[in-house]
Amino acid sequence: MKVAASTVWEILHTAGIDPAPDRVTTTWTQFLHSQAEALLAVDFLDTITLTGTRLYILATIEHATRRIRILGATAHPTASWVGQAARNLVMDVEDTGCQVKYLIRDRDGKYPALFDTILADAGITVVRTGVRMPRMNAIMERWVRTCRRELLDRTSILNQRHLLHALREYEMFYNEHRPHQGLANAGHWPPCRHRSPTRTGSADSTSVDATTSVASSTNTSMPPELREPTFGRHSAVEMWGFRPRLPAMPESPVGYGRVRPVY
Repeated sequence: MKVAASTVWEILHTAGIDPAPDRVTTTWTQFLHSQAEALLAVDFLDTITLTGTRLYILATIEHATRRIRILGATAHPTASWVGQAARNLVMDVEDTGCQVKYLIRDRDGKYPALFDTILADAGITVVRTGVRMPRMNAIMERWVRTCRRELLDRTSILNQRHLLHALREYEMFYNEHRPHQGLANAGHWPPCRHRSPTRTGSADSTSVDATTSVASSTNTSMPPELREPTFGRHSAVEMWGFRPRLPAMPESPVGYGRVRPVY
């Protein structure tokens, strides 16, 4: 008995069964959504210093949390340098307890075979994007654009040391303070542990810590409109070394108490 192809299609469609290729394959979008908690993306970006030296930056981003890691910057991304960056990434992932299973990268020639080998030994599968298909690594490419617009295009880089310092500051800002539209415009990573600018045990350190504690207690007991200004996780005492004097509160001309100061 012969059955036409249209009859077979109608029977499968009535039973709610998709064609065979759709039952065994997974689209790239489905892969990104299903493995978002275990996905890392990595990419190179470059910038030019005031002396004309081209420096290459290697960075990674977590798909689920948008957390950025700056792995380093160098003028010569050799195989040994990239391999060491991969080792540092593996150690950082293990220290933070991040369950990473896949890493997305492009087909740039700067990635040696040692890079994939180190990640494979740590249980991380490297997934390469298609040829000239940056949209397959869209989240990482979006961060590269953001880094250029907010930092690199607005900063005159002197040398490698200056670039690393600027990148570390931007990494802290991006992870701790900057809201992300893909995460309901909320910052999610707590601030890093505060480091005293002076040595522990010195008189200056004790006085600064005492002043900071007093300022924090004063901030919590005062109304929101009278608290001293804060800058990110730093209070005014930490930024300037003293508490700014608040303006006097004049008496209300109509006898309703004191007038709220306007800044």
